[in-house]
Amino acid sequence: MKVLTKEEEAAHYNATIKGGTLGGVIGTAIGAGAVIAASRRYHSFRALTVPFRAFLVASTGTFIAVIAADRASAAYDIEHTPEKKRAVEREKEREALYEADKTTFELAKAWATDNRYPLLFGFWVASMAGSWHLVNRNPYLSGTQKLVQARMYAQGGTLTALLGSFAIEGADAAKGKGRWETIKVIDPNDPEHKHVIEKKIHHERYAGEDQWRGKSESSCIVIGGDCMICA
Repeated sequence: MKVLTKEEEAAHYNATIKGGTLGGVIGTAIGAGAVIAASRRYHSFRALTVPFRAFLVASTGTFIAVIAADRASAAYDIEHTPEKKRAVEREKEREALYEADKTTFELAKAWATDNRYPLLFGFWVASMAGSWHLVNRNPYLSGTQKLVQARMYAQGGTLTALLGSFAIEGADAAKGKGRWETIKVIDPNDPEHKHVIEKKIHHERYAGEDQWRGKSESSCIVIGGDCMICA
């Protein structure tokens, strides 16, 4: 475990704050633009109180700021920790080999898994806009009632999408998918580079996931269906 000096801690903190601030500015701009557009388009939305509309803007900025700060912190940690940086580079090389045999659907699924929370937030925003468009047609509801109904519909749709993503991830984990894959590579011990062997590679959910294990499980050579390292 790397022990940080006060200067390194301060630099890490500053990088995190910088990333969070940038994300907060971008998120606030997006939220403000959406609120302004909705206020101009819908009379019922204009009827909402100013503090509530300000809350919508601030909550959007806060959400994106948290994600940006977390990613900035992780990126700084990897960039300034040689072991983690090498582990990430090795994982990228393995991912390149792994993705070479993937279909477009599998690549899209992997991308959606890695960006699940931003996608869910975008889905919530889209659901909120769509729900508002539907309930706004009802002339017998006040602006507040329309907002409550639109929020309920959006939350229901987002919760369904979230549970669906958890179900897919759980099913893959139960079947051993997503963590261990067998690919064919050139035998590194073959001077003529003609002999092909199978290599069982492990995909970490984050860099260094397997470092606590007694032996590396990042890759295994499989010949005849048996792992020559783990056997």
